[in-house]
Amino acid sequence: MKTLIVDDNKIARTTMKQLARQVTDIELVGECANAMEVYDLMREQSVDLLLLDIELPGMTGIELTKNLGNRRPVIIFTTAKKEYAVEAFELNVADYIVKPIILARFLQAVGKAREMIESNKTEVRTEEDEFVFIRDSSIVRRLKIEDILFAEAMGDYVKLHTPQKFYAIHTTLKSVEDRLPVSKFIRVHRSYIVAIAKIDTLQDGALIISGRPVPVADAYRAALNKRMNVL
Repeated sequence: MKTLIVDDNKIARTTMKQLARQVTDIELVGECANAMEVYDLMREQSVDLLLLDIELPGMTGIELTKNLGNRRPVIIFTTAKKEYAVEAFELNVADYIVKPIILARFLQAVGKAREMIESNKTEVRTEEDEFVFIRDSSIVRRLKIEDILFAEAMGDYVKLHTPQKFYAIHTTLKSVEDRLPVSKFIRVHRSYIVAIAKIDTLQDGALIISGRPVPVADAYRAALNKRMNVL
């Protein structure tokens, strides 16, 4: 579980890190002191679980939860006060822990979060590297891996381009990258992942796929040339 700790108190963040390191399937991807830092990190990093304090400066943890919308990870609230519990559970969070937090109580909350994460893994899913399942409006649609030309990040959405059309899904490019087979796809820019077998030409800082230009950032060029087996 890719986990982000959010608390404006540095000592509290340290305590949460110590607890999180007791759980083998938790991967700490960062720590934030306020809501804006969370937004910035989640643009580049997929997050499964937020360990979220409620009383944050500028925007409370409850306000942040409401504003994350469909891209919201599973949340465990961590707070020094009990009075937010009713409002917190109305937001369908995994759990609500009152500080100081003991290990047994933390493990109980993480167990609930783990169950929610497993039940929610439907947005983009691979099946034997042959298909991905994408949430297209109100339905889940099967899309052949071989039909995907490239993925393009556009704000809070990712466009999956195919020869016929594109599908816009509400997720992060990192989340898509994690679920596409690495043998067939490569990131060439902070906003683009391409299917290696679909590349037609590469010239002047851009590649062409089915007549469509895709920028290539200098930081990714060497890896791309290696994967393309350029002579």
